[in-house]
Amino acid sequence: MKTLSVRFFVAAVFFGTAAASLANPFKSKIIQSSDPVLEITVPGDHFMKITNFTQDGGTDRGVIEVVLPGDTPNGGSANVLTAARVDFSTGANTQTAPEVSNRLTIAGPAIVKIKPVVGAKLFITYRKERDEGSGGGGGGGASPTAIPIFSPTPFPFFSVTPTPTGTPFIFPTPFSG
Repeated sequence: MKTLSVRFFVAAVFFGTAAASLANPFKSKIIQSSDPVLEITVPGDHFMKITNFTQDGGTDRGVIEVVLPGDTPNGGSANVLTAARVDFSTGANTQTAPEVSNRLTIAGPAIVKIKPVVGAKLFITYRKERDEGSGGGGGGGASPTAIPIFSPTPFPFFSVTPTPTGTPFIFPTPFSG
């Protein structure tokens, strides 16, 4: 009986360690109005999925700003998502219907910045993942693959030249009666 429970314990530890090492859990952060700016770095071979960005209190909206690092032609920053409000009792943005929280995916390399809002709590849930499919779309290490196209009519012996034609449009005439 003792060896059987030891074997089950070893198997449970083995599978628990494998699940914990392979899992890519979501992370959640709460940003109070007194906190510094939250900066999340997304490396070039990763992307970040934001599944929840909400705000409780405050009058201004919390925003997610994405900064593209370096002196690239696309360098700069942009506000890409505003927080969905969960407390509608204060401010000019007072509403009665609940707001929809959008999801967002940000490809790296990028720096995600969230500035605190006076009198508000911001809540974000995200996950950074490695970009395993970077070989597609003609970028990265993609190599073109020839796709044979078979046609029942041989191309050199038969060709069709389309002739442009006008599309008739009938204009209504006013009724005179």
